[in-house]
Amino acid sequence: MKQEEDIRHCFSVSEADKAHRLDAFVVLQKQDLTRSRVQELIKSGFVRVNHRLSKPGYRLKPGDHVEVTLPPPKPLRLDPEPVPFEILYEDPWLIVVNKPPGVVVHPAPGHFTGTLVHGLLRHCKDLSGIGGVMRPGIVHRLDKDTSGLMVVAKNDAAHAFLSRQFKEGEVTKRYVALVHGIVKEQKGEIHLPIGRHPVRRKEMSVQPSKGRVAKTLWEKKEDLAGLFSLLSVSPKTGRTHQIRVHLSHIGYPIVGDPVYGHRRSWWKKRFPEEPEVFSRIERQMLHAGTLGFAHPQGGEYREFQAPLPGDMQGVLELLKSIDT
Repeated sequence: MKQEEDIRHCFSVSEADKAHRLDAFVVLQKQDLTRSRVQELIKSGFVRVNHRLSKPGYRLKPGDHVEVTLPPPKPLRLDPEPVPFEILYEDPWLIVVNKPPGVVVHPAPGHFTGTLVHGLLRHCKDLSGIGGVMRPGIVHRLDKDTSGLMVVAKNDAAHAFLSRQFKEGEVTKRYVALVHGIVKEQKGEIHLPIGRHPVRRKEMSVQPSKGRVAKTLWEKKEDLAGLFSLLSVSPKTGRTHQIRVHLSHIGYPIVGDPVYGHRRSWWKKRFPEEPEVFSRIERQMLHAGTLGFAHPQGGEYREFQAPLPGDMQGVLELLKSIDT
């Protein structure tokens, strides 16, 4: 089998490019690479300025010579596995999948097998190396217990094209969320910075002074059982746990959320005669139902829909049947 070789690209810095950061300059020259990928290449010694190693933040000067070496993709250290998920669309550029609840997107501490990535590798042989060894093709994520739509890139150009859309907030994302409380307004906007919780480091929280910008739009669809509201939620940024944190912060936590929601005692107090309600809720009632983006080949807008999964549909039907 023929050994894949490194690919080298050389660029000269003009007067118009002076004072650009090195990483930003390389992204402009190689638009099929993401900023994070370029920074990784620089830190690994694959980008040189005037034949010398440099840093991502190096400010270029006219006449500088930039050499970028693209190593062949690393062979994955993951074994393909059968993992449940539904493929809604596939072409040579990307795959759109409907992720069931309970499936982790990519390997991480505590979850080194049975992830969506393992299942994708079993289905698709040309994901090798894309997006990193542990996250081939992954452009965005859903929490383990959030169900719904994801798009996965099948080549570097698609990965960079889709990543830019997510970063710039150009992707259509609509979630269905069942929340505690009767929301009074018909629609609203939450614009509150999110950061790591100062004490519980595995959690996120609203951090007005040092959090990252986060914006979420919501619209009420209906009230249920006199205690819940069904919302359509559109995050305009992509912070970790964004929807869950934002809704909990304004007093409407997602039903079944084990981190930001109400505990078992809340259910026992309000449904003493209806123990089935709580037993039917085994995860946060949050579903990514709509996903739209410009396709990497030609830029045509595509939008996909995924119906509510059975567990969430069953909970909604049960709540509608409760006499208020």
